[in-house]
Amino acid sequence: MAYTTINKPSEYFNTKLYTGNGSTQSITGVNFQPDLVWIKGRSTAPDHFLFDVIRGVTNSIRTNVTSPTYTEAQLLTAFGSDGFTVGTNGNLNASSQTFASWNWLAGGTGVSNTDGSITSTVSASTTSGFSIVTYSGNSTAGATIGHGLNSVPSMVIVKSITNAESWPVYLKSVTTANNYYLYLNSTGALVTSGGDRWSVGSNSSTLFGLGNDGTTNQSGQTYVAYCFAEKKGFSKFGSYVGNGSTDGTFIYTGFKPAYVMIKRTDAVSEWTMWDNKRNTYNVTNLELEANTSDAEANVGGREIDLLSNGIKIRGDSIYTNASGGTYIYMAFASEPLVGTNNIPATAR
Repeated sequence: MAYTTINKPSEYFNTKLYTGNGSTQSITGVNFQPDLVWIKGRSTAPDHFLFDVIRGVTNSIRTNVTSPTYTEAQLLTAFGSDGFTVGTNGNLNASSQTFASWNWLAGGTGVSNTDGSITSTVSASTTSGFSIVTYSGNSTAGATIGHGLNSVPSMVIVKSITNAESWPVYLKSVTTANNYYLYLNSTGALVTSGGDRWSVGSNSSTLFGLGNDGTTNQSGQTYVAYCFAEKKGFSKFGSYVGNGSTDGTFIYTGFKPAYVMIKRTDAVSEWTMWDNKRNTYNVTNLELEANTSDAEANVGGREIDLLSNGIKIRGDSIYTNASGGTYIYMAFASEPLVGTNNIPATAR
């Protein structure tokens, strides 16, 4: 049985839904001052917009495109003690349109980290295993970056904020060589050839390693990395094999999930996202896709159940459950299965 010191996961990760009003409005109820805010329109089709405490509240990057940092007035205008403020820009606040925001707590204002061969700026929560890292590339294979987690990262997502580059993703369960990667902005399968994005042998409780490819480590470019270390009862990053049935694979997480993202690795597919706020009961069938600007949809065959101890695949789509298909997932908790308070999670 899974025990955790995080008895209230919503103090570290929380989904907040809101409706736009076309004017500046404060979005509250997040339960903490977020250090990473990811916002996507549900009823319309704007891009995904990510803001973090190190790059600054007015600077966004978008997971469905390769563009560098995008600065525009009246997108996000402030991080608040219980949420954030959106301006008049319709991408985040169109009148009467619905939006989803996913919010993570890191460590507040970034600090200099000299653990790696490249000095980084880091905002980290060692409790929840999440850090935001910025650094400047040097085109040196085997370069290392301090991530501040005090745990080996299970997942790292990198984006150049100065150049138009794709979003390489490292996942410990499948990135077993330096040139293995997925792109968050792409439907493509796991790539196992070409330039080295990583130096996987350098990953440790203090460092993650880089190759010399331009998407992660080119001289003259600045990058942001979102680093995640798995924490029992709070977060899980792994892989599974589909069975092609509506009685699909069960993925044990050790907690009741609040958020799930799944991507097929052996064929093209979307990066499909579900959460416990857009669907408050099972089946969970309202999805958004990190690699597209598409509006929220119920796509038949991609349904899942969010259970007290994991994820049950209910659809038979090739994007989530092809027979013999291989998939990766990331998940964050709404409740631990059992915390240190000995209160068990209940089903939805």
